Amino acid sequence: MNWLLERFVSRLVRKGKLSITDAAGKLRVFGDGSGDPVHIVIHTAAAERAIAIDPTLAVPERYMDGEIDIVEGDLLSFLQLVYSNMDETGSQLFLVKLGEALRHPFRRLQQWNTAARAKRNVHRHYDLSEELYRLFLDKDMQYSCAYFETPEVSLEEAQRAKKRHIMAKLALERGQKVLDIGCGWGGLGLDIARQFDANVLGVTLSEEQHRVASSRAREQKLSNKARFEIVDYRSLKGPFDRIVSVGMFEHVGINHYRTFFDQSARLLADDGVMLLHTIGRSAPPAATNAFIRKYIFPGGYIPALSEVMPAIERSGLIVTDVEILRLHYAETLKHWQARFQKNRARAVEIYDERFARMWEFYLAGSEASFRWQEMVVFQIQLTKKRETLPVTRAYIGETEKQLADADGKGSGKFTQAAE
Repeated sequence: MNWLLERFVSRLVRKGKLSITDAAGKLRVFGDGSGDPVHIVIHTAAAERAIAIDPTLAVPERYMDGEIDIVEGDLLSFLQLVYSNMDETGSQLFLVKLGEALRHPFRRLQQWNTAARAKRNVHRHYDLSEELYRLFLDKDMQYSCAYFETPEVSLEEAQRAKKRHIMAKLALERGQKVLDIGCGWGGLGLDIARQFDANVLGVTLSEEQHRVASSRAREQKLSNKARFEIVDYRSLKGPFDRIVSVGMFEHVGINHYRTFFDQSARLLADDGVMLLHTIGRSAPPAATNAFIRKYIFPGGYIPALSEVMPAIERSGLIVTDVEILRLHYAETLKHWQARFQKNRARAVEIYDERFARMWEFYLAGSEASFRWQEMVVFQIQLTKKRETLPVTRAYIGETEKQLADADGKGSGKFTQAAE
């Protein structure tokens, strides 16, 4: 085994049991032998060298290329072993600290998301095959954190609960004009249009998402109420009574936070409400994970709350509620990974084995980051006037219950507006 890699792993893995078969076929065992064992095989000396130099990028990259296999345990148990040991020693490991230090100065450059660059970045991820996403998402194609009111609910119900939670926080009233920034495949916008008889504009930069969302609006006979356009939010004109953005802010980039909130303030009516739902970090600011930035979300960035609040404060918007969803996304990703594995053969047919391995590392790595690292979800509610919303949060639960009752009755209509 590469001597630098051996030294790195021996310093990292103090607890648990990690077995590594190296490129020469030799077996080394690290840790104190406790817990569930994990055994990986590194097939090439090049992979050993790469992991020794830059483990954060090289481990997923070499796994994608088939130069690493896990023969005992799985990706998630491997990541759990690594992260649990990093809690003990990881912050002091030279290679980890060096990688972070080298990437941090370039994070603003990597997030310079002009309108043209933002569209290219979106195309890289969201214009993949619609069928691929249907392999692992719920029927409504919600590609963001679900809301598990109880642990045993299905993914479909948890995603419906997420939409109810968001709609309740928007304090929607019938017939309002609603903007959905980063509308995905249209599920939330269509529900708002149907249940509140609202006029919804959903905007996206993805050709595939626009096609699917528009088709769904036609199929559900909601085209007169919900329309979807390929347009950058920066070019829109308001006002809108309500603005919602779910899973889009991660693609804005720290350089553009002031622009995002200044534009949101211009677009929001004086008595309007905005709800921002975004992945965030509970730790201080850091650079984007190298694997995620290179292969999954180019231009993406996960902010700390301390990076978001100054831009909101300068925009003139008022923060009226902040909720942190902690383990909900870990559970969401657990469901996605299980569904992806069930349909993995089809994913290989659509793309290839390398893509399937990349995607399963992305899902497992994301679940691990929400379960054992600092990733969380922020839901930030915003208004222009402090008196716009009720003075307690009771209306949120009451509205959710009314929406759930409407779902249970199959009416699809919200019959009592939030007060």
